[in-house]
Amino acid sequence: QVQLVESGGGLVQAGGSLRLSCAASGRTFSTYVMAWFRQAPGKEREFVGAISWSGANTNYADSVKGRFTISRDNAKNTVYLQMNKLKLADTAVYYCAASRGGSVYSPISLYNYWGQGTMVTVSS
Repeated sequence: QVQLVESGGGLVQAGGSLRLSCAASGRTFSTYVMAWFRQAPGKEREFVGAISWSGANTNYADSVKGRFTISRDNAKNTVYLQMNKLKLADTAVYYCAASRGGSVYSPISLYNYWGQGTMVTVSS
C-alpha cells in the first residue's frame, strides 16, 4: 500500500515557475514508477511525465517537454515536478501516481495509487 500526498500548487503568472512535491509512504517507494497527471476543468485526466524507479528514465507529454522536469529522491520518498515557463493551458489539478509493475510509458490504467491532487492556476 502506498499513500501519496501532493503539495506545492498555487497561483502563478504565465511564464513563471512552480515546483510540486509528492511525498509517499511505504518502504517500497523506490520500486515504483512515479508519474504526474493533470486534469483541467471539463477535460479528461492526462499524462504529464513519468520517472523510473531509479530515476534513470523519464518520459514527458509533448505539451510539457523542455519546460517540465520530473525527478525523485528515493531516500526521502519524494517525487518532484519542476514546472517552468508556465502557460495558461497548464492550469489544472495535478495528481501524483504510482505504478508497481509498469514503465515510464505505461498507460494510466496501470497506475495503482493516486494522491488527492494539488491545484495549479496560471494567470495572464
